[in-house]
Amino acid sequence: MVKAVFLSLMFCAVSAGFAQANPLAGAIDIHVHADPDSTPRSIDAIDLARLAKSRGMRGLVLKNHYEPTASLAYIVRKEVPGIEVFGGIDLNLSVGGMNPNAVEHMAAITGGYGRFVWMATFDSENQVRFSKQDRPFVRIAQNGQLVPEAKAVIAVIARHNLVMATGHSSAEEDLMLVREAKAEGVQHMVVTHAMLQPTHMSEAQMVTAAKMGAYIEFVYNGLIGAGKQYDIGDYAKAIRYVGVDHCILSSDMGQPGNPVHTDGLIAFYAGLREQGFTQVEIDRMAKENPARLIGLQ
Repeated sequence: MVKAVFLSLMFCAVSAGFAQANPLAGAIDIHVHADPDSTPRSIDAIDLARLAKSRGMRGLVLKNHYEPTASLAYIVRKEVPGIEVFGGIDLNLSVGGMNPNAVEHMAAITGGYGRFVWMATFDSENQVRFSKQDRPFVRIAQNGQLVPEAKAVIAVIARHNLVMATGHSSAEEDLMLVREAKAEGVQHMVVTHAMLQPTHMSEAQMVTAAKMGAYIEFVYNGLIGAGKQYDIGDYAKAIRYVGVDHCILSSDMGQPGNPVHTDGLIAFYAGLREQGFTQVEIDRMAKENPARLIGLQ
């Protein structure tokens, strides 16, 4: 009996040491861009899954702005067993915008790995107006109210127990989406890279969304390269204000010239440790909260 207890304690100590030595052990990246894509990417989804698995990661969520990724998640899982891979649909013009029928079909894809519904991103009205473009867009709200199509999409998300991600909507639209989703019984919500343009949520707005049950996403892509908008200290301040229980760390990587997703996450976690966050707090945001969002625990 004493020997068994000793061995158990040794195993726990070794496991803890491994987790500390390997910050990616058990991590889930909910914002992954990879080939195949109509936008240039640095790595394809199968190779990325192999890399993530080799680094001890628990899961990935594949995102494409213009094409559903539930089918791709099924193929990647078959080619790389032993890692949780999910996909979803981004409601840009290529899938009909606020199209509840497209969400229904995505949710029915073999395997049930289509979990995420991103409200429109690059085709959102907020993004198009922010970018000063003169082209068609996807409308989320009008006159301070969600449009009927957006409400219909949220109803489908609730019915299939999917994740609602707010996309590139405005901060005010994000709060409307979260409020409606909560009223409809949606259990899984995340505000997509809330601080970044063109959303630019304030800390107070992030807290409001969190109080309604949404996770607040912080992405490494906002700290580096062409996508840089903030320094790590800005993120740290906002995370402290919102609280680690309500935040998720993800990469939003895959752009040529940027670090690969796994390296980006390691640098992200290291930067937050330098800002005074403990490993327990980082694990909460990188492992536990994403798992709860997806429904893995």
